[in-house]
Amino acid sequence: MMFARKDSKGAPQAAAPAGASAQDIIFDAGVKDFEARVLQASLDTPIVVDFWSPRSGLCKQLTPLLETAVRATGGKVRLARVNIDDNPQLAQALRVQSVPTVYAFFHGQPVNAFTGLQPAAEIKNFVDQLLKLAQGAAPDALDIPAVLKQAATALAGGDIATAQNLYAAILEQDEKNAPAYAGLVRTFIAAGALDQAQEFIDGVPPEIAKDSNFTAAKTALELARSKPAGDESALRAAVEKTPADHQARFDLALVLFSAGKKAEAIDELVEIIRRSRTWEEDKARKQLLTFFEALGPADPETLAGRRKLSSVLFS
Repeated sequence: MMFARKDSKGAPQAAAPAGASAQDIIFDAGVKDFEARVLQASLDTPIVVDFWSPRSGLCKQLTPLLETAVRATGGKVRLARVNIDDNPQLAQALRVQSVPTVYAFFHGQPVNAFTGLQPAAEIKNFVDQLLKLAQGAAPDALDIPAVLKQAATALAGGDIATAQNLYAAILEQDEKNAPAYAGLVRTFIAAGALDQAQEFIDGVPPEIAKDSNFTAAKTALELARSKPAGDESALRAAVEKTPADHQARFDLALVLFSAGKKAEAIDELVEIIRRSRTWEEDKARKQLLTFFEALGPADPETLAGRRKLSSVLFS
């Protein structure tokens, strides 16, 4: 695909810098040439990769902004566009969950990323930071609270790769940042890489080990590794036959949570609390709080579950 050298409003843009054509600076990439044109090429020149789809309106808005920011570097940063509809393998390999998703590659590795439509100023800053990295200059300090929030949002939305990159960027600036360390552990859990998550748990710096964010991530890993006894179908049948069988419902909640059916698991525990608030010394409520800790305070299921619990407790 050839890119017309106009901005989003159709106005002509400045000519490409000497020695670099428009096609050199901005180009399409796919499965066949991604390694050569992006990974290997980024050993010398940083490359921004725009994962897009012609079906996405947000992609159509973002692309002109990326092109403008990249062209402004005079060829010192390049832009590769990957159509995920034509290259699903690449999207899967980099765990692209939604479009637009943008990666920055340097020295053959992703060094930054974001998802969704961003303001022009943010995109310029994204490209400028990459350019500084390539020139050996120290990037501007991250706004860590803002990046933590962005990473948590990405993780909650299932965009594991973006969350990992953001948490890693924070730890590069502040290696003792407990929320980022715990967040990175959670990304491995979400990706099913439990052994890698365990390595981070085992190698935690002493300054982070007692932080509540880390202990919550540790709880999440323990639950992810647990294999509760019981068959889901049999437990459902037992609960349907005898709704007051709280132990069967409790066991069902554990099996559901282990299977990734978080909302259903929470609902079963809330139902126990609704029927018998103090059953076995608040066993259901305590387990529910363990679920919330494992999921994290910003997780949508935690927020929804806390509302349901409050509704039962204060009704």
